[in-house]
Amino acid sequence: MVNYLIVVILLVFSALFSGLTLGLMSLNAGELKRKMSMGDKDAEKVYSVRRRGNLLLTTLLIGNVAINSTLAIFLGSIATGFMAGLVATGLIVVFGEIAPQAIFSRYALSLGAKMVWLVKMFIFITYPLSWPIAWVLNKALGEELATIYSKRELMKIIEEHEDTEHSDVDEDEERIIKGALTFSNMTVKDVMTPRTVVEMFDASQKIDNKFLTSFKKSSHTRIPVYKDSPDDIVGMLYLSQLLGEGVVGKTVGSIADKTVYFVNEDKKLDDVFNTFISTRRHLFIVRNEFNVLVGVIALEDILEEIIKTEIMDEADKHQDMRKLARQKMKNK
Repeated sequence: MVNYLIVVILLVFSALFSGLTLGLMSLNAGELKRKMSMGDKDAEKVYSVRRRGNLLLTTLLIGNVAINSTLAIFLGSIATGFMAGLVATGLIVVFGEIAPQAIFSRYALSLGAKMVWLVKMFIFITYPLSWPIAWVLNKALGEELATIYSKRELMKIIEEHEDTEHSDVDEDEERIIKGALTFSNMTVKDVMTPRTVVEMFDASQKIDNKFLTSFKKSSHTRIPVYKDSPDDIVGMLYLSQLLGEGVVGKTVGSIADKTVYFVNEDKKLDDVFNTFISTRRHLFIVRNEFNVLVGVIALEDILEEIIKTEIMDEADKHQDMRKLARQKMKNK
């Protein structure tokens, strides 16, 4: 009777060692630190033992091997020969390996947090044997490598979260996150408004009532100003500059803002976005490698790529200026 009781106790410990080995080692130390920073108490408890990965692994494996060996010995005292081997294998595989690992793989963090006190006790007991082995592993293998995800992997993770019933990531958040991860791979040329549909004013243009009326019908609040040729942009005319008194009779060039920012069509969008923020401007002139004007890019163009949605206001006549430019070329 005593032997049977000992076998049951050993099976319980075998299950604990097996389940804890799979469960705790499957938890990434970096992920646990991230959860700790968000106030997760279970992660904090588990990290206290998981941060020394090789020591934890060595402790649990030593305990598992010792318990299973002892279990086989006691089973041998109950039955002999082939039957003993069959019973020992069946009990260890089913109750000492498969069942606990199936449970711990699903509830690794919560069960691990509850068992931390027991793990620390095992570490203390086996320390004289487990520490030298863990030290050798640390020297031979080095520190655990942090899990680094590529952009494509992060987007796939976001997609999986959005498709999961219990996730708090919705479709709009998925779209915006994916846009934020991909817009830096794009260039100005990919999103700019082509030159063929860019509205521009000649610097010598006189401002009269007819001009003001036509400007009011425009859907733009910032319009480039050129001198002699559209390739020679000398200023930027803002709607606010036409709202003051005394502008009638003047030329466009005389009141236009002379500060103009130029960007190359091959410049990355994230760099241009940062330049927009630092300069506090909303419209840049785009040139190619030959210093020829090829279009304009607005802060709004980059924001649309981030949120993956066209932004239109009540004055916009066309949703996609690039599509309009292609249509004009096709008509020609």
